[in-house]
Amino acid sequence: MKKALITGITGQDGSYLADFLLGKGYQVFGLERRLSTSSNHYSNIQHLLDQNAITLVSGDLTDQNSLNNAIKETEPDEVYNLGSQSFVRASWAQPELTGNVTGLGVIRMLEAIRLINPKIKFYQASSSEMFGKVREIPQNENTPFYPRSPYGIAKLYGHWATVNYRESYGMFTVSGILFNHESPRRGLEFVTRKIVNGAVKIKFGIADKLTLGNIEAKRDWGFAGDYVEAMWLMLQQPEPEDYVIATGVSHSVREFLEITFQKLGLDWQRYVIYNNQPDMRPAEVDQLIGDASKAKRKLGWKPKVCFEELIEMMISAEMNYFQNQIRMS
Repeated sequence: MKKALITGITGQDGSYLADFLLGKGYQVFGLERRLSTSSNHYSNIQHLLDQNAITLVSGDLTDQNSLNNAIKETEPDEVYNLGSQSFVRASWAQPELTGNVTGLGVIRMLEAIRLINPKIKFYQASSSEMFGKVREIPQNENTPFYPRSPYGIAKLYGHWATVNYRESYGMFTVSGILFNHESPRRGLEFVTRKIVNGAVKIKFGIADKLTLGNIEAKRDWGFAGDYVEAMWLMLQQPEPEDYVIATGVSHSVREFLEITFQKLGLDWQRYVIYNNQPDMRPAEVDQLIGDASKAKRKLGWKPKVCFEELIEMMISAEMNYFQNQIRMS
């Protein structure tokens, strides 16, 4: 039985990856920060904890010794580094923390693997935010990087560290340059979940408005459940390489907004307030669209869930949540 260690297992991607790997017969371990004590911290993996399907181990990407101990304790065949300070807007308020966790955390994990068992395969969650002020459209593995936020900069550090350890030490280290991917498990601080959550609240009469920032930004949105399969496929290849994972189709925040409200029978313009303060960033990324032809060719990967299906999935989950809340009240 193969063993995998996932950092960020309580997040959207980590929880879907845990589901996927368990389906492949893996023994799954998740790195857990002991300071994470919020009541809903485990909501994405509660179904796995209830079944005793995964094992949590103590560790933190800012603490080298804890990572060393986690590798020794779990003896994984594969490590998936999905843990980070992953909210772009928050990286402007906490740039040093973002660099420490999202950037230096990668080096710490790579060092733990190198020192304890360099044969462990390592996956790094890189990001389309590294492209930032895009130099070409669409973006592929050879597109120059131009990050536009402390988050993008930190991700780029982790990305190049992964390349460097592969080339310097002969380790099996890969980066997946994932474009935006969403799901019902997305955090409320992200614009897609914020839109769906806000629209459903309006539908139920719980709220009467939704405040958003830049709705003209364009992103390449896919389903997180599809993207974790690509992570796994990268570590099953004969040679370690980096891959762009994307749908190849770009949509604006405005489109996401319009479709969400339309599916709920609402006119978004009656409820949405435009505010350039809370969501606007000092340096904006305007258009991201990925070319995943390499992943299709070498991994046999392609997205299964389309844009509208993703929105419908998120609406359905949000509707079920509030209907249950109403029944219980």
